Amino acid sequence: MMKIFTKHLAFIGLSFSFTIAVQAQIYKDSSQPLESRVQHLISQLTLEEKVSLLGYQSKEVSRLGIPAYNWWNEGLHGVARAGKATVFPQAIAMAATFNDPLVQEIADVISTEARAKYNLAIARGNRSQYMGLTFWSPNINIFRDPRWGRGQETYGEDPFLTSKMGVAFVKGLQGNHPNYLKTAACAKHFAAHSGPEVVRHSFNAQVSEKDLRETYLYAFKKLVNAGVESVMCAYNRLNDVPCCSNNLLLNKILREEWQFKGHVVADCWALDDIYKGHQVLKNPVEVAAAALKAGVNLDCSELVQKDLLEAVKQKLITENEINKALAGLLRTQFKLGFYDDAKSNPYSHLNEQDIQSAKHIALSRKAAQQSMVLLKNDKQLLPLKTQKYQSIVVIGPNAGSVGPLLGNYHGVSENLVTFIEGITAAAGPAVAVQYEQGSDYTDTLRFGGIWAAGQSDLTIAMVGLTPVLEGEEHDAFLSEKGGDKSGLDIPKAHLALLKELKTKNPSKPLVAVVTAGSAVDIAAIQAYADAIILAWYPGEQGGNALADILFGKVSPSGKLPVTFYQSLADLPPYESYDVKGRTYRYFKGKVQYPFGYGLSYTSFAYSWVTPPAQKMKITAKGISFAIKVKNTGETDADEVVQAYMKYPPHPDFPLKELKAFKRISLKAGEEQTVSLEIPVEELKKWSVKQKMMLLNAGQYELVLGSHAADEKLKTTIKF
Repeated sequence: MMKIFTKHLAFIGLSFSFTIAVQAQIYKDSSQPLESRVQHLISQLTLEEKVSLLGYQSKEVSRLGIPAYNWWNEGLHGVARAGKATVFPQAIAMAATFNDPLVQEIADVISTEARAKYNLAIARGNRSQYMGLTFWSPNINIFRDPRWGRGQETYGEDPFLTSKMGVAFVKGLQGNHPNYLKTAACAKHFAAHSGPEVVRHSFNAQVSEKDLRETYLYAFKKLVNAGVESVMCAYNRLNDVPCCSNNLLLNKILREEWQFKGHVVADCWALDDIYKGHQVLKNPVEVAAAALKAGVNLDCSELVQKDLLEAVKQKLITENEINKALAGLLRTQFKLGFYDDAKSNPYSHLNEQDIQSAKHIALSRKAAQQSMVLLKNDKQLLPLKTQKYQSIVVIGPNAGSVGPLLGNYHGVSENLVTFIEGITAAAGPAVAVQYEQGSDYTDTLRFGGIWAAGQSDLTIAMVGLTPVLEGEEHDAFLSEKGGDKSGLDIPKAHLALLKELKTKNPSKPLVAVVTAGSAVDIAAIQAYADAIILAWYPGEQGGNALADILFGKVSPSGKLPVTFYQSLADLPPYESYDVKGRTYRYFKGKVQYPFGYGLSYTSFAYSWVTPPAQKMKITAKGISFAIKVKNTGETDADEVVQAYMKYPPHPDFPLKELKAFKRISLKAGEEQTVSLEIPVEELKKWSVKQKMMLLNAGQYELVLGSHAADEKLKTTIKF
């Protein structure tokens, strides 16, 4: 009897041990519901371990098989700061394509390369920064003022275009697998973060409720609706409250109103700013508690990991609140497959052959082709006929430099094609191509290459800005304004070079190619150049793409995603976040080039196929219409059809707004029907009284053209 009892106890013990073993593996069981796995893993962790996981340098918990992980990765226009990767055009250049399907394709390539690099790194035990799968891109802040150095990272000044490009980028990064994220995207910087760069750690952005909803939050809401996995809160205060301890912004609007289900990361050392720069809390312990309570899940600094336990001791925060914050991070990791067998992950097979493939390089070239904007060609100098020019001088400090290709937050590549290299290859061995630096960025008195230009048939001058003259604080180390621009000027040395070239060689044709990530004063070079191309920061294939346009392999088709103003004196103060008087939506003065502008080597004619109904009920869902676009020239080319809406007269309404666009390709003489639809939801404006978007009755005007000031077709619609 005793033996039987002992065996029974042993069986119970084995059963109990088996139950514990099975229970301990729940978070590793991919067949279990996501939330069950998350909560079970949290239940296995000590308080100290939980806190150690809340920083971007997440600590290893070896007893549970949790590896160390660095959350900080960049992928603005290619996997950045992590070695070999395809470098695409800078974000502002991608916006100039007005081609959201192309942007999604680019982001899909970025995530493919990211997964491949991650797989290779993990196989050799490399878990260093920039090698992970959580990308702090895209930057969907509104480029409200051309002085902002980081405007190059954005998709321009228009909320609608920004949202279209941002949603496409997120979809490409995150993929469409039902169970796994390919990578995790992050919408940043939430919110109203568009300079000044030099005071960003203490700046208080004062924004009206109407501007906040219609301009600064618009794209964020669209990306949340599209399922973006992460949102980064910004350095600045918003209406007196730091963004990363802002309960209204992070809890009320983001989580409760918009139903955001992902995690929030605080920008790097933004939590330090709360007590050091903004000085709204006394110390880091108070900040650690306040940030998590407001909705932050992850800290890109060490503050939370160092000071949160003390906040618990002081009863400023509870362990349950910490569990809630950690759950958001673990959900993302589970979606990325961190705790699953690699065999079950559809992206585990990606490897070195998936990085910088010929297809990826070709896509970078295509994107650069579509991004470059032809601003002047009144003498029809372009496209160049190679048989006409026996000798060409390519001159300027940007011609042989890789900086103007890359922009900021960039990767590196062995396939970088500089402008001089691309032009030389396209011209061919029968043409004498010379390169001269010509000038630097400061000396306005001494130049090289002037004689060579006089002896050649054509000069191509590469001038403009570089990422060390405009960009992020510290990165743009030659900026006089902490990363920002002090004006719209192209470097004076470059203007002097162009003047010298034209003065000494007045009969020689000259093409000016401008690199920049923002609006610059093109009027200053108009007199010296017979043709002008804005090349942005075009990525690794920039040299080839420029040559493709110069020599007519493709027609230029890029469109400006920002307004080119005549003077900064025409704008409100840089520190003002009031959108009145800014961007094509509210600016009433004359401009150098309007939003959406860009010339082609051909011309296009528009005609109605099916105009929209002229009377619509206020309960209508959408405005549908179709037009016919004809290429009336002799060159195959792309056109970007742009549809703008003008509103009933109201002092607070925009002058007009982009509400639909579509890029099409047309052979010479070809015509194509373009069908578009504008959801009526897009015409609603924020009611401060009712705290919601409302459609206003009255007469609207639909305008279609090639840019914001073009009116090829128009019709009225009454609600």
